[in-house]
Amino acid sequence: MDIRSSQPQGPSLPSVETYEPLVGNEAIERIMRKAERLSDLHVINVNSTYYGGGVAEILSSLTLLMNTAGIRTGWRVIQGRPDFFSITKKMHNALQGGEINFSDLKKDIYEEVVFENAARMHLDHDLVVVHDPQPLPLIDHFRKKAPWIWRCHVDMSRPDPELWSYLCGFVERYDAVVLSLPEYAQNLRSPQRFIMPAINPFSTTNKELTEDEIDDRFDHYDIPTDLPLVVQISRFDKWKDPRGVIEAFKIARKEVDATLVMVGNVATDDPEGQEIFESLCSCREERIIILSVQDSALVNALQRRAAVVLQKSTREGFGLTVTEAMWKGAAVIGGNVGGIRHQIEDGVNGFLVDSVEDAASRIVQLLKDPQLRNVMGHRARESVRSKFLMTRLMEDWLDIFGSFEAHFTLTGQSDPSR
Repeated sequence: MDIRSSQPQGPSLPSVETYEPLVGNEAIERIMRKAERLSDLHVINVNSTYYGGGVAEILSSLTLLMNTAGIRTGWRVIQGRPDFFSITKKMHNALQGGEINFSDLKKDIYEEVVFENAARMHLDHDLVVVHDPQPLPLIDHFRKKAPWIWRCHVDMSRPDPELWSYLCGFVERYDAVVLSLPEYAQNLRSPQRFIMPAINPFSTTNKELTEDEIDDRFDHYDIPTDLPLVVQISRFDKWKDPRGVIEAFKIARKEVDATLVMVGNVATDDPEGQEIFESLCSCREERIIILSVQDSALVNALQRRAAVVLQKSTREGFGLTVTEAMWKGAAVIGGNVGGIRHQIEDGVNGFLVDSVEDAASRIVQLLKDPQLRNVMGHRARESVRSKFLMTRLMEDWLDIFGSFEAHFTLTGQSDPSR
């Protein structure tokens, strides 16, 4: 199916051209030239969940945008037992600096489940992009005829040495490794490239909402709006420091009245999420609302109405919810870690904090100063427009795909004369 030539009878998909009012005609023409050059390619992405977390959010938009530009781009999700995802969650944590007891039994389960997935997959594409550690060993089970790329989305500045040594055996079979930031680079034979994520401004999470639509979401979840809203939206994950958020709010509340709303979801590949959510439920109060829901419109509404948005992470490869909130002109307070430091310029388009006390102080400052919130919010939206929209992400990927042009020319998959 050629998305470009189909005549939709119902909903339509945002195309690259849809972004023209936001990024300008010159950028659109440049991206389309690059896409046209690679239009014969068939690309597949593989990750571990269709929903919950930033990777799924990115892939749901990026794969569609690629298709509207004429590049056949698919997306597959590996299946796994609960013990498999328990192990890969521990691996995820260890790659971000946590500890892991990576026994031979855990290795066997990890490799066995990936092998089972490989048996059900037929990856005869021109490019294969594998995301994060869950499906990483897939490359061992295919006769590699095309470039394979490993895209790791986590903060890799301090990976557990033993785990990383084991994973390198798979990683170095890939033709390229893509990380979010140069500071995550590792000592690898495979070439490394760096791409920061981006958002789709036309998705349900980010599109413009009417006041009635926002009110509807708040009414549905009984969220009061009589006091300013302090909001954190993220997976229920220890690295997002949800307890630190609650502590900071309680300190700030001694000086200003507000309502804290924490919204998260539990992805299928994150078995720790439900445990963390349940552990937080005891912290609920009239003015501390904690919800576990998968509702993109609620996320959008909260980010638009919030007086302050928090992302108080202690590790963060890249805070996609930070960018989402900044796009909506919110005043954002983020943990001074990882990708957030590249999204927020401290004191200019938001605040970076290193402790619960810092977060509390900034909450108070922003709640007391509406003008500061407005100024920071305006600058935040502009920084997202210039750096973190999906067209920029797509162009970065097209450049990486294009770096394999010699391979495509040799195999007859792309005509370099275009």
